[in-house]
Amino acid sequence: MSSSPLNSVAQWVQTNYAAPIDSVHQGLRIAYVVFSFCAALFIGFLKAVVVGPIAGLLLMVGNVGVILGLFPFHVFWTVYSLLKTNRINLALKFALLLALPILFALWLALGIFGSVLVGIGYGFFTPWISTFEAFRQDSEAKKFLHSIVDGTWGTVKGSCTVVRDFADICYHSFPVYLKELRDCSGDNETHSIRLMEVPACVVVGLMGLVVDIPLFTVIAIIKSPYMLFKGWQRLLHDLITREGPFLETACVPIAGLTILFWPLVVVGSILLAIISSIFIGLYGSVVVYQERSFQRGVAYVIAMVSEFDEYTNDWLYLREGSILPKPKYRKRKVSHSAELSVGSSVVKGGKAGSSSSGAPAMLVPNLGPSRSVREAIQEVKMVQIWEELMKCCELKGKELLDANAFSSVDLTEWLRTKGTNQETIGLGLPSYALLHSILYSINAGSAGLLLSSGTELNHLNRPQDRLMDWLFQPIIVLKEQIKVIRMGDDEVRFLEKLVLFIGDVQGMESWDNGSVAPQDALKAAQIQAISRRLVGMMRSISKFPTYRRRYRQVVKILMAYCLERDGTTRTGSTRSMSSIEIVQMQV
Repeated sequence: MSSSPLNSVAQWVQTNYAAPIDSVHQGLRIAYVVFSFCAALFIGFLKAVVVGPIAGLLLMVGNVGVILGLFPFHVFWTVYSLLKTNRINLALKFALLLALPILFALWLALGIFGSVLVGIGYGFFTPWISTFEAFRQDSEAKKFLHSIVDGTWGTVKGSCTVVRDFADICYHSFPVYLKELRDCSGDNETHSIRLMEVPACVVVGLMGLVVDIPLFTVIAIIKSPYMLFKGWQRLLHDLITREGPFLETACVPIAGLTILFWPLVVVGSILLAIISSIFIGLYGSVVVYQERSFQRGVAYVIAMVSEFDEYTNDWLYLREGSILPKPKYRKRKVSHSAELSVGSSVVKGGKAGSSSSGAPAMLVPNLGPSRSVREAIQEVKMVQIWEELMKCCELKGKELLDANAFSSVDLTEWLRTKGTNQETIGLGLPSYALLHSILYSINAGSAGLLLSSGTELNHLNRPQDRLMDWLFQPIIVLKEQIKVIRMGDDEVRFLEKLVLFIGDVQGMESWDNGSVAPQDALKAAQIQAISRRLVGMMRSISKFPTYRRRYRQVVKILMAYCLERDGTTRTGSTRSMSSIEIVQMQV
């Protein structure tokens, strides 16, 4: 009974003052978000002014230097590969040689322009974004420290990393493509064209440039105000309703930065439309070659303008269709049309385009409802897949070193020859790691690809980008093929040998892993086909950006593991590696 008056007082205070207190808290929270946004904007601006010119200049000078320095070699390699390959006939070689000056001029112009644009964007906006990301830290001290430090030296290092990856693509990946073109066997599909069709291809290609570039530009500029206000409307709607990127309070400042810089996104979309129109116009020559018809090539050039207008209408939620003429330019459906169409029917969210053509894709930012931050986090990122692959290469590499499948001498030679030789290290080891990732997923009963962290990569949570479109489905198909043939333990070890040594008979004989070649000729042929597909997939993956830099780090880790395991001493004919040499390899 004595506590009842106190309870009554507490109930009275809660009834009369709870709502005002909640309002005060809500107001303080809004004021804190506004203050955080303004502080991050000011600090980010200062860092962008100080760090931006340095990082941007490094990236621009580095990339332009790579483009200009390797340009003579690119010309020589390309012409030599076209002349030597057996996959195309003489008339098609002549047509491609006529087109090479235009393609090389585009490479120089777009490469230099893109390097300048990327340098400015990366150098000035990365410090800004890093500052806003710092405000997502838990404690106030960490927020202040990271807002000052993040995006400074890391941006400069990042620009150097971009230059290095770009140089790897130009110096290593591009020659590998050309080498595959030169060294293809007679079993590959050959392409031919009649000499009388060459002028038609040239004329339609030039017509595509003359017609599509100005019309695409006009359409993009006319619709840019719609994109500007539609984007602001979508973002402000998410801000008011606390949806999409505004769902999490910690992400509100970053989303506010998106609203502020949305006009730059619109300008970038216009530039993207102009650049895309160049390749879409040139693709008219390919349509003439595929359809064997000059008229259909001209129809393609006209239809692309209508499809671009219709495509942008769909993304900007304007009227359906297009008032522009859209002649039919395909008499048969191209196998890859669904993925390359301007009006592609393969659109997320069930939104189908208007047609399925064989034209290069046109990209426009999606103005649909944004996903929440939690939904975005649930999606497996491409960087996670890269890290998983490299981690698996490291673990399997250590196991193979312990099993004496290869030695530190092989690793040293691969590093010193800049990865040009020793397929066992450069290609066999990552193929072996990919094989065990697939086997691990099969043994675990996963419907997709099971990562070592326990995350299952499947069609629902995989990264939605073109790289995964090219790789994920073939890997899943290969996984099902391995399940179907039901290999025993001895046959799995035989497959491991085939994948690791890639035809190196001496290496296969020197490593005894207990494998037994299948007596059944059909089973042996199936296992060999799987090994070829695995190596082919990894050969394609090895050409991607960032792969070479990351994989070289894995090889260096394996070298350090060898030195630690062997006590940094070697006996007999094997030469020891000094610490100075290791430091030189790290550079």
